[in-house]
Amino acid sequence: MSDRDIIDVPGRDAAQMEGLKAWGWVSYLLHLVVAVAAVVPSAQPSIVLLLIALVIDLVKRDEARGTWQESHFSWRIRSVAWAGILYVVTLPLWLLFFVPGWIAWSLISIWFLYRIVRGMVAMNAHRAVMD
Repeated sequence: MSDRDIIDVPGRDAAQMEGLKAWGWVSYLLHLVVAVAAVVPSAQPSIVLLLIALVIDLVKRDEARGTWQESHFSWRIRSVAWAGILYVVTLPLWLLFFVPGWIAWSLISIWFLYRIVRGMVAMNAHRAVMD
């Protein structure tokens, strides 16, 4: 299935699609704030922003089912889930050795930022985002 196969969904009006897109941008911007702050030294993003974005994605994903926007909601959910798992798995590095922990978390944060920016670029082009 190509990106173009899932753009037009019968029964979806333009207002509903624009509403989903607006929620998608809100979520991406919240993720972006958290991702940038995670990469910038001494910046402390609020986990609350990430949780708000995650709740938006979980609630709106079903509404986007069958559209090109569905992939964006799933993309953000998977990005948060994998980043969370990777942070937890590498937590012992922080506790035992500072430098390896800092390197691991920096790489995870850069990867997370990349995923958010990549998704935003695809959203701006009205394309599904694919792994």
